[in-house]
Amino acid sequence: MTATSPDVDANEPRLKHFPVSFFAVIMGMAGLTLATQRLQHTLGSHALFPLALLAITIVCFIAVATLYAVKAMRHPTDIAWEWNHPVRISFFPTISVSLVLIGTAMAKAAPGIMAMTIWGIGALLHLVGTLAVVSAWIGHRPFEALHINPAWFIPAVGNIIVPIAGAEFGFIEISWFFFSVGLVFWVVLLTLVFNRLIFHNPLPDKLMPTLVILIAPPAVGLIAYEQLTGELDVFARILYNAAILFFLIIAAQATKLRRLPFALSWWAYSFPIAAFTIATFIFAEKSGSALHQKAGIALYALLCAVILLLIWKTVTAIRKGAVCVPEG
Repeated sequence: MTATSPDVDANEPRLKHFPVSFFAVIMGMAGLTLATQRLQHTLGSHALFPLALLAITIVCFIAVATLYAVKAMRHPTDIAWEWNHPVRISFFPTISVSLVLIGTAMAKAAPGIMAMTIWGIGALLHLVGTLAVVSAWIGHRPFEALHINPAWFIPAVGNIIVPIAGAEFGFIEISWFFFSVGLVFWVVLLTLVFNRLIFHNPLPDKLMPTLVILIAPPAVGLIAYEQLTGELDVFARILYNAAILFFLIIAAQATKLRRLPFALSWWAYSFPIAAFTIATFIFAEKSGSALHQKAGIALYALLCAVILLLIWKTVTAIRKGAVCVPEG
């Protein structure tokens, strides 16, 4: 199902196998930061916790980006192998999405030229990355139906994220462009992904956590749409209720997901839950629903538990040497 990794020996450096999917950690931490900012807004508090989370997220991004840049310089053939991998290619946009999310979180905490610059660089890189990935999908690549998985949503989700801060910065038409692109590709990819899930073999265990990504597009869509329009209209309700449906579908798979062995793909749990949490807080505020506000607080507690579990599992895997190893 996946591309074969380059020939390796036991003595080669671990950096050679440092995966681009590590940037999903940044997305998860940025999602937690934004969810915490929204919780603070909902409760009317002014704690410094969101600033601390933002600082941690930025430090994590610098660390991961530095390691991946060093890998690119020392092991360019392995970067090329990842780009030609039918699954890992979808994780390259997590680099630009991470920048967009950091810029968005900075805009919420301290609006200014720095936040706008980071957001702008991320948005531009994501547009380029989206075009590159889509070109690869429709080019002469040996991709098959079995290669399709929910991780393919990442380029689409990134486009929908851009307007969240873009609208605040005043880039309204640019924001509508990204929102439209992301939404259209989400609908197309949703059809392809469900075709693969229903009519082909089940996802391998390593990719099962990516099912949670199904929640992200409609949840982020609600957040971005509210930023662009300021309304909770019929379309906004459709987006939010679609997110609820996918959340329930994933909840029904919780037993299977809990039994899976840990892999970096587990970080796919984090950002979609964060997006759904924020969307629920927004829905609660706009509709005046106390029930949805309580649901948002419960989801935030779930998000914190998931992030803590992921950090513990990741650190443990690193100590055991189970991360940054050749793919079989």
